[in-house]
Amino acid sequence: MKSTITRFGIRALSFGAVAMASMSTVFAEEEAKAPKSALDKWVIDGGWTMIPLVVLMAIAIFLVVYCLMSINKNKFCPDELRGQLVALMGECRVKSAIELATTSPTYLGRLVAYALPNIDATRPEDLGKDSIEDAIADFANNERANYMFPVDILALVGSLGPSIGLFGTIQGMVGCFGVLAESGQADPSQLAGDISVALLTTFWGLIVSIISIPAFFFIKKHAQKLESESINAMSEMVNTSINVINAEAQLARIPEGLGGEEYAEGAEGEYYEEEAQA
Repeated sequence: MKSTITRFGIRALSFGAVAMASMSTVFAEEEAKAPKSALDKWVIDGGWTMIPLVVLMAIAIFLVVYCLMSINKNKFCPDELRGQLVALMGECRVKSAIELATTSPTYLGRLVAYALPNIDATRPEDLGKDSIEDAIADFANNERANYMFPVDILALVGSLGPSIGLFGTIQGMVGCFGVLAESGQADPSQLAGDISVALLTTFWGLIVSIISIPAFFFIKKHAQKLESESINAMSEMVNTSINVINAEAQLARIPEGLGGEEYAEGAEGEYYEEEAQA
């Protein structure tokens, strides 16, 4: 009885071992036949070169979002602040305008706080406009280096993307030719990995460039426009004060008519004479 049970147990264990081995072989074949995931197909098959490309992609997206949030009208030349400053300068309240500007962290606020102290009250004809313009240019040059730094980095990322993609392409082609040299024949299964490296790195390098380069030009032009608006607002404030101070002198230089009162009376008389003849 014991021998029968022993033989049956041995046979059962043997059958179980064979069944497990068969099942593992089937699962392995099914796994090999299973389609690759999108991550494997579009990223991982690109090899280690995909690591810097993914990093560049993340940097490009971050810089685009950051620049769009930091370079906008509300942070450069808000309409409300501009209107208040022009109104104050229209009343020649320079100190009040400077105090208001110092409370605003905007580009226009910092520009006004930097340039308006250069007003020369001893020169009412132009309020020392040349010194103010020099201060405006100095401020613009300093600020441009700060807010354009991330924009320039975005341009650099857009240039590096295709370069790294081309590096991966060359790497994949070198691998393909190495396989051909060793095997002496073009076996698609042996070349597939290197071809994936060559194509995927080029693909993602171009994607990085397509995102970065147009965004760079758009953000750069937008920043230049906002800078020009701020500088024009500053010039408008100064010109408003100059016009207010010199209003009487300017009106005194403007004649009532192009030829004076005598010309106006003579022209009126000629008009009536022509009407009478008609």
